[in-house]
Amino acid sequence: MSRLTDLIRKAKADDPQLGADLEREFRALSSRLSFGLNFERHKPEAVELPNRPVRKGDKVRVLPPRGTTTKGDQRLWQVKATRKGKNEADLVLPGIEEAETQTVALDDLIVVAEFGDTIYPGLTSTGKVSRGKDKPWHTVINGENYHVLKALTWTHRGKVDAIYIDPPYNTGAKDWKYNNDYVEGEDLYRHSKWLAMMERRLLVAKELLNPADSVLIVTIDEKEYLRLGMLLEQLYPEADIQMISSVIFPSGSSRAGRFSRSDEYIYFCFIGSASVKHWNSDMLRDASKSKLQSVRWNGLIRNGEGSLRGRIPSLFYPIFIDTETGEFHSVGEPLHPKASKSSIIAPEGTIPVLPIDGSGRELMWRLHPPTLRDYLKKGYARLGRRDEKTGLRSPQYLQKGTIEKLNAGAIDILGKDSEGALILKYKEGSKTFAPLTCWNRVSHSAAEHGSSILKTLIPGRKFPYPKSLYAVEDALRFFIRDHKKALVLDFFSGSGTTAHAVMRLNKQDGGERQCISVTNNEVAAGEQKALREQNLRPGDPDWERYGICDYITKPRVEAAITGKTPEGKPIKGDYKFTDEFPMTDGFEENAEFFTLTYETPLAVSYQTAFARIAPLLWLRAGSMGTRIDKLPSEGWDVAETYGLLIELDRATDFLKAVRKAEKLRVAYIVTDDERRFQSLARRLPEGVEAIRLYESYLTNFAFANGDETP
Repeated sequence: MSRLTDLIRKAKADDPQLGADLEREFRALSSRLSFGLNFERHKPEAVELPNRPVRKGDKVRVLPPRGTTTKGDQRLWQVKATRKGKNEADLVLPGIEEAETQTVALDDLIVVAEFGDTIYPGLTSTGKVSRGKDKPWHTVINGENYHVLKALTWTHRGKVDAIYIDPPYNTGAKDWKYNNDYVEGEDLYRHSKWLAMMERRLLVAKELLNPADSVLIVTIDEKEYLRLGMLLEQLYPEADIQMISSVIFPSGSSRAGRFSRSDEYIYFCFIGSASVKHWNSDMLRDASKSKLQSVRWNGLIRNGEGSLRGRIPSLFYPIFIDTETGEFHSVGEPLHPKASKSSIIAPEGTIPVLPIDGSGRELMWRLHPPTLRDYLKKGYARLGRRDEKTGLRSPQYLQKGTIEKLNAGAIDILGKDSEGALILKYKEGSKTFAPLTCWNRVSHSAAEHGSSILKTLIPGRKFPYPKSLYAVEDALRFFIRDHKKALVLDFFSGSGTTAHAVMRLNKQDGGERQCISVTNNEVAAGEQKALREQNLRPGDPDWERYGICDYITKPRVEAAITGKTPEGKPIKGDYKFTDEFPMTDGFEENAEFFTLTYETPLAVSYQTAFARIAPLLWLRAGSMGTRIDKLPSEGWDVAETYGLLIELDRATDFLKAVRKAEKLRVAYIVTDDERRFQSLARRLPEGVEAIRLYESYLTNFAFANGDETP
């Protein structure tokens, strides 16, 4: 803008009229907003990496002295050199002509990664819990979620069936990372910073979702729901997006001079053929009420556009009833397309019932005469009450889906009426409904079924505003109920509710759904001051143990599986609603916990980073069975779902083992020779994906992580 104003000023000096015309048009143009959401895409977004070793060329911050509660020097320095023998590094402040320099102890530095930096990720395991035998493993990853999402573009691109996220609501409160150091409540650019943060992550999430059939679920409150809705429209133009309102605070959250808030909003982005599955509740009314248990009989008359008699003449025919009693007599034959209704000859003592609406339009029935006769014989059709004025009765029938439920035993037959029609009622909990856009479920109360459950699982540990376990369970159920091997991702996993909900869904139907939970290990704002006063800093074990991942997420997931608190005591209480059983029973599930690492391309190529790349190979192959954690001494190895060949001279033995592995999905082949790789790939069994290491890995991150948001 400043460059344009300078040019206009010069134009005015040379040609006042031309300059004035240009200025007028410039002002008109600059006052317009392009259609859509406009916001500042703030850069850089930086994240501290407390466990990352300091290397030459790194960007770092100098930590404040131990014992101080101030943030200290927030400038980004660059490491010119490290002297490990002296445990110090030479730093330079880039970007100025006479660069400031200093030498600082390595222990007083923390590595910083900015948005757009190229990263080469790895994972280190920090523990596991196994009760699920050969079932797939859930994973919890401690790391900056943008970087973890980038890592998943290599392992899970296009494979995720459902993403559920509960991002920070940007209220200005200082709870965890993104409400704390990144967006302050008094920040004038608070909304655009929040949008920039969300946009970067949602763009990568789009790469992970299955384009054929998947769903993105995002919860939000009134502070950002309008902006979030527009952002989703812009980022996912091919998706069908709906927003629902869900009561999560039945008692209300007071707002001075305003309505007391009791709900939040949930956006559902339908990708590809994704659709909502019906359930035993419409999410608003009590499903136990008799009106929800009664079986619906549909009107036989077709109405609406395309329902006129002339379109399908064979569906215009009389149904005869007794003139005196109104009882059903018989089903007539279709009239000739040009025949008048007055030409109908009714059996003696009967009158015809025809598909004619209140305005006299001749329409058509939904069933042909033979089908209606069969339905009446079986009790699938009936006649409604008699109209006192006309003496006619409206025919009704059971739709195909209702008949299927009847045959499947979901509907009880209580008897037949005097004319032979079935008297029906749904078995308790068997009737299904299309969920409404307004949810009011007792089970969704965040206090009773979010905070209280968390206190039961990990007593004494606090987490702000955890979601109701059953609210997350219900939201996911509508999409993955029939997909028993679905992959679910939550990259704002917080207390781990999504993983817990997926385990409950698995228990209900024996499914093998997996959940990838991503969170950081940021310490709550309220805890940081006290820890600093104890001479602790980020990176210290006694600091990190109070981070969200180590203190909340991992213990919660482990407690849910084992049925025991972190102290080893049986968890008291029972799960409620859809599946009721004691919490101490736990779940027959497996989960492993990881921390994101940052590797160098050289270490990857020379395989010195293999131990940290190994979990990624396992994740890409489905997170099932054993993992190849060490470079195989034989030059190759085969696990349940993948194989690894590092010495091409051993290819024959490798291929023999691969052909015997029934569950094999992926074959990793380490070679720089593309032709030899292709030759080996052609010899693999059908259905086994061949991946060239480390070319595939390095190329993915060299391109994927150096990009910029438009």
